Amino acid sequence: MSATRPLKVYVGLSGGVDSSVSAMLLKEQGYHVAGVYMKNWSQDLPGMPCPWMDDYQDAKRIAVQLGIDFKMYDFEKDYRQKVVDYMISEFKAGRTPNPDVICNQEVKFKLFLETALDDGADFIASGHYARIKHFKDQNQLMMARDANKDQTYFLYRITQKALAKTLFPLGDLTKPRVRQLAAKNGLVTAEKKESMGICFVGKVGIKDFLMQFVKPKAGAIIDQNKKIIGEHDGAIFYTIGQRHGLDVGGGLPYYVTEKNMTKNEVYVTTELDDEKLWSKEIKLTDTHWINEKPKVGQKLTVRTRHRASLIPIKKLNVLSNETVSMELEEEVRALTPGQSAVIYYGHECLGGGIVV
Repeated sequence: MSATRPLKVYVGLSGGVDSSVSAMLLKEQGYHVAGVYMKNWSQDLPGMPCPWMDDYQDAKRIAVQLGIDFKMYDFEKDYRQKVVDYMISEFKAGRTPNPDVICNQEVKFKLFLETALDDGADFIASGHYARIKHFKDQNQLMMARDANKDQTYFLYRITQKALAKTLFPLGDLTKPRVRQLAAKNGLVTAEKKESMGICFVGKVGIKDFLMQFVKPKAGAIIDQNKKIIGEHDGAIFYTIGQRHGLDVGGGLPYYVTEKNMTKNEVYVTTELDDEKLWSKEIKLTDTHWINEKPKVGQKLTVRTRHRASLIPIKKLNVLSNETVSMELEEEVRALTPGQSAVIYYGHECLGGGIVV
């Protein structure tokens, strides 16, 4: 701590319990804390009112409760361009993007960071479950203590600059402990449920959201025997491994194995061991490494979706500055183009890339 003044931390207050407890803990630790609500999306969709004002009011209530400064940053224009437009274009190309990853890269740990530092902050903080190890010449992103809540999968595109200026107060806490602290201190968000929808449209499902921007277009659903077994309303709305929402009647459940965007066809199978559903090889593009690239001989693991098991990597080949391929020790199910695969060395998140 500085002898002249407390270090100033701008906490991203989302209106949820995690960011609320983060702000509380930082204040207890002696920081000069300011809460910032990021207005990223406010558009109402037909039958789907955007909950941003409720979240904003909850964030403001927390700031009043804690006796900290409060402000709002309007990032809506940038968010639309960098996150929403990217997401829609990826779906149109037949891929399944992860908007939370891009939101963290472009908004929370870039735009918010830069704006806060320009505004007088020494650090930013968030309610993410992750840890940071600081060294003289580098910073490492580490898994959270609570493995079930660990969010390093969504943070793998973070930069050295951001890690040097970021605090994760919840990294050593479990979710039940966070709830307990919120209740003990009477925080108004203590019992608030987590938002499980898309990061910018609350509880709206991805298909409902995309329907506002893409016109439905009927096409064939074709099974593993090349037989047309039904009709879908647009290949864009389906993802590899998907089981629900196919509306193919009776018998065994069907799983999406691939799709053809040109023909607008969706291919499915009833066989869970269908080779198209499983893969031992992954190719990544647009790779990002928090420090240096992985070293040959390191015992690495990879996670192909949030909360998925860590799979040991048998062999990793760095093909170029942006591309790697890897052979896994065991097969992974429903590898999905457009999703992120994140690479770990022990508990350290090294980085990752986009599945081709």
